[in-house]
Amino acid sequence: MSDPQTSGRPCRHLAEGPRVGLRHFGRADGAEFTARARESRELHRPWLFPPLTDDAYRAYAASLDEDPAKAGFLVCERESGAIAGFVNINDIVHGAFRCGALGYGAFAHAADRGLLSEGLRLVMAYAFGELRLHRLEANIQPGYAASIALVRRHGFRLEGYSPDFLHIDGAWRDHERWAITAVSP
Repeated sequence: MSDPQTSGRPCRHLAEGPRVGLRHFGRADGAEFTARARESRELHRPWLFPPLTDDAYRAYAASLDEDPAKAGFLVCERESGAIAGFVNINDIVHGAFRCGALGYGAFAHAADRGLLSEGLRLVMAYAFGELRLHRLEANIQPGYAASIALVRRHGFRLEGYSPDFLHIDGAWRDHERWAITAVSP
């Protein structure tokens, strides 16, 4: 399957691993992204709420494209081109801080296959290289074992606990703060 934005040509990736490639969100990705998100509701709830409608997707993708404090990446299977998940870097701050906060999710058809993990590795390299960030954070609800396992596998360290940190699904939720810093040469 090729990227609809490239009119039948192979998809251009910002970075590639053995099984996945990263690319930015595109307008033409809305139908597939929202279908995957709807298929994945049971996997995502109560932790994650990606856009489920075309209008919500358009607003979401536009915010990632237009806001310089955000960078969004689709994790796509290299063989089929199917969207396996997404990784976003939010709240990007440059200057002395050079930090960003991660948001991510795998879709049900790709869960437990290591594709999001491979995609996260590529995003980390992009963040510490191209974006010149020094630090990435992931704020995770304490009961979200799969998310905690993902960041732990990638070398993130638990730095703290933030009560009532984010408003999710109608309530203020506690989060653990996990982070990793770029290795200095």
